[in-house]
Amino acid sequence: MKVEKAKIGDVPQMHRLINCFAERGEMLPRALSEIYETIRDYFVVKENDQIVGCVALHVNWADLAEVKSLAVSEEKQGQGVGRALVKSCLKEAGVIGLASVFCLTYKPEFFVKSGFQRAEKMDLPRKVWNECYRCPKFPDCDEVAVIYRFPSSEAGKSTL
Repeated sequence: MKVEKAKIGDVPQMHRLINCFAERGEMLPRALSEIYETIRDYFVVKENDQIVGCVALHVNWADLAEVKSLAVSEEKQGQGVGRALVKSCLKEAGVIGLASVFCLTYKPEFFVKSGFQRAEKMDLPRKVWNECYRCPKFPDCDEVAVIYRFPSSEAGKSTL
């Protein structure tokens, strides 16, 4: 399985995959324009030129980034695609020198298995006041916050 940076041509498939889960209330929807604007944040896994998984690593501040829009096609779930995508996000976060990466999710157990710990949303004020307040679910968000903190000796390394 190969994780690669997303390309412009991948956006329509990524949009359909993300919003398929969003329509079921399993994640937040993403506008096509938003995916195009943030294409450099995304990683994808393809099989026979079809996107089977995608994720974004969005930098929020000097010490913090967010894993967003993790979506894996139903037929590929449980096969390590999601784990590989998150690992790519953590690797990139380490390379660019971030101290921590968080995610707001309906599946916190998945992230805990990848080294994240549960956190309080209010411990993420840059996220809450920079983006969450625009969400239709604010202030009654039912997602769970998880965070991955790099040991200070690991930030900036690419060993993940």
